Amino acid sequence: MQTFVDTEFGEIVVHKRRGSRKVSIKMGVNGRFVATAPPYTPLLYIKGVIHSAREELRAIARQTTPRAAYGDGQSVGKHHTIAVVHTGMVATPSTKQERQKLLVYLPPGTRIDAGEVQQLIRDKVITILRREAKATLPGRLTALARAHGFRYTNVRFSHAAGRWGSCSSTGTISLNIALMKLPDELIDYVLIHELCHTRHMNHSKEFWQEVERYDPHFRLHRQQIKRETPSV
Repeated sequence: MQTFVDTEFGEIVVHKRRGSRKVSIKMGVNGRFVATAPPYTPLLYIKGVIHSAREELRAIARQTTPRAAYGDGQSVGKHHTIAVVHTGMVATPSTKQERQKLLVYLPPGTRIDAGEVQQLIRDKVITILRREAKATLPGRLTALARAHGFRYTNVRFSHAAGRWGSCSSTGTISLNIALMKLPDELIDYVLIHELCHTRHMNHSKEFWQEVERYDPHFRLHRQQIKRETPSV
């Protein structure tokens, strides 16, 4: 088994099996995509298959973790709010970021819950959350790592619908930009969780003891985060 980190879907697990005749990709029970391929299939080829199937994989991710509809007054990350503007000055729906507002302009007769409007908003939300995540999470991850003696090799961002974060066997930590929807204490719980995976690449008893050492309230945080969804 090997893994690699995709910029959108996060860590992807690769299994090479003798009985496989082609590359197939499915969503695993833990929210990670799993690619199965014949022996000796180059990783570059597997990555190409994933790239060509990206739209299909996005659909699978959406079905796995349903997204709530965006609405007027809804918070986006830590600093932004959606504001719907109904106006006859536009012929088609559009969005504009203005300071801490995500303005959504809708022509007469257009509903915010229309599919094309929701996708338009989501595209902008992804941009906002990614910007916030890049500005906030690396510094916080570095501070926690230094405080507790962890080492990691790299940090990447994704908006994979199935998981808040992951850690590869090479020490690359992938973080979901949807973390910016969470309270700070839950963000820290996820960061500590992934840092502990640099020492324990499993969810063994020793792993959870490590988590508890740096987050004494991890059981509460673990229950709280189950009520949230890592989708954007």
